[in-house]
Formats: sequence, C-alpha cells, structure tokens
Amino acid sequence: MITASVWIELPPEYYIAEVSRSFPNATFRLLSGVRTGERAVELGEVVADQPQAAGEAILEHPAVGAYEQLELTAERSLAKYETTQTGLYEFIEDSSLPPEFPIEAEDGWYKLDFTGTREEFDRLRTGLEGMDRRYELHSLVESEETETLLTSRQREVLDTAMRAGYFEVPRECTLAELAAQLGIDKSTASTILRRGENRILNWFLTGVHEQRLGE
Repeated sequence: MITASVWIELPPEYYIAEVSRSFPNATFRLLSGVRTGERAVELGEVVADQPQAAGEAILEHPAVGAYEQLELTAERSLAKYETTQTGLYEFIEDSSLPPEFPIEAEDGWYKLDFTGTREEFDRLRTGLEGMDRRYELHSLVESEETETLLTSRQREVLDTAMRAGYFEVPRECTLAELAAQLGIDKSTASTILRRGENRILNWFLTGVHEQRLGE
C-alpha cells in the first residue's frame, strides 16, 4: 500500500488558481465536491487574513455560480457553490482514484492526497507526467500491514464520537456538540472524522492495515 501527497500546479485559467494567487497567504480547502455533468457542486473553505475578500473573489469569477456563503468569521469563510471547471474531477476519474477530501490549494497549486496500491500509484504518476504542468511529490510512504491503522488523534475523535452517539441513527450528538466536547472547532472535527473514516474504509475494502503519519 502506498500513501502519497502530491502538489500539482493548477491551470492558470482555473478560478482557484487565479484567486489563490491573488491571496498567496491564504489556504483554500475543498471540503467536498460532486461532479454533475458539466458542473461540479463544491463546499469550500477559505482560511485567511481577509476571508471575506477571498470569498468575494471566488464569487466574482465567471466560472462560479450559485454561490451561497454559509459561515463567515474573522479568519474563515465557508461557502457552497457551483463551478463549470471540472478538470480536477476528470483527472481523478481518469486515474481511477477516490478523492480524499479536503483538497488544499495555495498560491496556484493544489495538494492531492493518495492512498492505494503500487499499480494505482503508477497510473497516477503516468497521468501526472502526461500533464502540461508541474508537480512535486511532497511525501511517499510504502508500507506492508502494520500495527496501527489510525493516528492517536483520529482514534480519540472517532472513539469520542462513537461514545457520544454521533454515528447512531438518528444521531444523538451533533458535530458542533462533538467539537465542543473535544475542544476543537467544527471544521477540524469534521476533517479528522472524514480522514479516519476514509482510512477505515480503505482498510476494509483493500484488506490492508497501514500506518500513516499526520493529524
């Protein structure tokens, strides 16, 4: 099993490339996204000194529509919107990769996290080498079955969520209540939950138990 993080240069015409270069000290996170035909519906977060200005720059881009701001603080903006730029999803589909959210973008580059087999990674690398833009391999870990599937932080958050009834149907605990119990914000709690759940699903579907550093 291979775990890798790759920074890929965004096409200059992409809205997130233009906006992230205009706000080089900001971090843009695609928390989730679904491609529907020629459009994609995205949930995006901006962490910056001027989150409102960065959000307005996304809103004003001609490739973005149906923009709805969901939350705004002094350091963070959260919004749901549609975009006609679906190249990221097409690349992921062509590479036969399940997207690992959140996907981060900074200053004209975005980070793609990958977990898969050697064969799947080779297909990803072939796809990257066939693109007319730069990429940098940030980290790569190849591992056999190991003793730990989750990081200690992921285990703590998932265990707390389970004991609080977050996974029950109907839920006995909201994300906000869970985050408050852990002493973290909702975005951080959601990110750790998703990544922990993703590792468990990868292990269950592939039969490989791996250790990854992070969180």
